[in-house]
Amino acid sequence: MKLLLLTQYFPPETGAPQNRLFELAVRLQKMGVEVTVLTAMPNYPAMEVAAPYKGKLYVKEHMDGLEIHRCYIYASKHRNILARLANYFSFVFSSAHYGTYKLGKFDVLLVESPPLFLGFAALWLSWLKNAKMVFNVSDLWPESAVKLDIVTNKYLIGLSTWLEELCYKKAALVTGQTMGIVENISGRFPNKKVVWLPNGVDVSFYNPADYNHNWRLEKGFKATDKLLLYAGILGIAQGLDVILNAAELLKQYTELQFVFVGDGPEKARLEVIKTEKQLHNVHFMGLVAKAQMPAIVAACDATIVPLKKLDLFLGAIPSKIFENLAMEKPVFLGVDGEARKLFIEQGKAGWYFEPENHYELAKVLEENALNTPQLKEAGQNGRAYVTHYFNRDTLALNFYNELKTLI
Repeated sequence: MKLLLLTQYFPPETGAPQNRLFELAVRLQKMGVEVTVLTAMPNYPAMEVAAPYKGKLYVKEHMDGLEIHRCYIYASKHRNILARLANYFSFVFSSAHYGTYKLGKFDVLLVESPPLFLGFAALWLSWLKNAKMVFNVSDLWPESAVKLDIVTNKYLIGLSTWLEELCYKKAALVTGQTMGIVENISGRFPNKKVVWLPNGVDVSFYNPADYNHNWRLEKGFKATDKLLLYAGILGIAQGLDVILNAAELLKQYTELQFVFVGDGPEKARLEVIKTEKQLHNVHFMGLVAKAQMPAIVAACDATIVPLKKLDLFLGAIPSKIFENLAMEKPVFLGVDGEARKLFIEQGKAGWYFEPENHYELAKVLEENALNTPQLKEAGQNGRAYVTHYFNRDTLALNFYNELKTLI
């Protein structure tokens, strides 16, 4: 079986889709699938093409047995709608061009959405290469973009809706990252096969037995400190003010230290708030490589995972949850809906607080974050739960079996 993975995001970039797609690709390759990746020059999240790729239109390389074709993308630090569209469509056109002239035939084309506009290139290449299209939806566009005010132009919304529906209709298979996404698409397209392809975790890589707590000491934290970790994109959707506001309410508990690891468009603003509020219990560590994350998570006591309070996020499952739980670290979860049901109610892996409610977060932390036995028990529950239900090896095998039915 020959599979073309079409995605704007891929390692060496860091982030949830990059990790998820790479892990899926290498596992499919090990199962005998000949996987080729068509992707953009690395540029995310800095929105600047990485130094080895600057000025290049096309690069062919290999990574962990995968053949990677990278092509031009317009990257800009400006976040207005024109810059975003230029970013998306530059890769639509370059991937369609180089995919046409550099690649042969395929049995399956797996395309990642968002960005939804990559569907134009996917439709063209799947037809040209005689490949069955699998449309993988990790976020519902344009619905998400509209609710987050990323897209407000009614003509652009109309075009996006038309493209979204066309991609669903033309796909041989639609996959959704959450059950909420699956139910949404199935409700609108009852005759289309839509399957759940959730994110997961490599439980052998994220294994707490393999890491010590040196990172805690290197960064100057005390052995008695309770480190509460947020790791990931520092973006608008995450609603990270809730952590800083809770940290302000909990200043008297000097053992509680709030650690941010990552980068993103909200980082500078959050750092200003930290300074203005004199939050000495808040620490920004910047972006780190994926290989460093298990040691950092191992050195912390618990994690905080928030999102903004939007109906849109009732079906959201932030990918960092899987990795944190695999490391036996409980989660203080500010995400209602599907994530709360899975990890708090079923997995017993942490505690829930109302999204964007810093008073409730502070209360939940005050009641639980200083209780070491409770943290340990919830962490052990979490690893057992994700190992059973969200092991990447099992998820990849299930997806491989779905692919075989297509061809």
